[in-house]
Amino acid sequence: MKNRLKSALLVLSAVTLPATAAELLWYGQAAVKITTDAGKVILIDPFITRNPKTPEALKDLSGLGKVDLILVTHGHGDHVGDTAEIARMTGAKVAMNADMGHTFSTLGVVPADQLIRFNKSGPIKPVDGVTVTMVRAEHSSEFVHTDADGHKSVHPGGEPAGYIIELENGYRIYHAGDTGVFADMKIIGEYYRPDLELLPIGGHFTMDPKHAAYAVRNLLNSKQVLPIHYETFPPLTGTPEEFKAALGTTQTKVIDLAPGETMKF
Repeated sequence: MKNRLKSALLVLSAVTLPATAAELLWYGQAAVKITTDAGKVILIDPFITRNPKTPEALKDLSGLGKVDLILVTHGHGDHVGDTAEIARMTGAKVAMNADMGHTFSTLGVVPADQLIRFNKSGPIKPVDGVTVTMVRAEHSSEFVHTDADGHKSVHPGGEPAGYIIELENGYRIYHAGDTGVFADMKIIGEYYRPDLELLPIGGHFTMDPKHAAYAVRNLLNSKQVLPIHYETFPPLTGTPEEFKAALGTTQTKVIDLAPGETMKF
């Protein structure tokens, strides 16, 4: 009787708690939503409601549901995006470079008890089963704040960053943030061995397709790459087609998503 009851409970558990595949949703620009196979939800650079590439159906933030963690790579508006509103709505932890975290706390953008201030190369475990490591990015960072009266002021955004996100199953995602190509990407490739890279290809403010292709081919060598941060605004002229042409024959598979589409892994 006891064994039959145990078997029944196992079957019930399998029915009510089905295993799920990890998923990444791209909103356009650098904004992504990662849902792990254990159901954790991570947003990176959630520029959603004012993102011209995000499908209208996804701009209603109430449709996000629960969010466990928000990662912000740097202080520019197209990366900070809706961080404050989503943090208020969901209670999610918000992780960013320590200096920008101090700016956010001082200005009241995000409550101090929701902020995780950290820096490069010191892995953190902000949610159960997920490890995040901040890595270098070659860019700039400042935060433009608009107060309740509509007055704008510019504040320190600390140093720009990328992130290595290791999920519960060991799968590793490298979100490069906004960056130019830099030689230490080789260390990122060799030490962290990301399974998936998210690399900007738009040019002007970041790598263009040729620079991104060089980074993939000579420095990172991951299994898959998702090009991001292109065609959102007029200066960002790089395209996935140019990126693929510059990449040529390589072991790295290019994942070509349209904003609003998802990939599973």
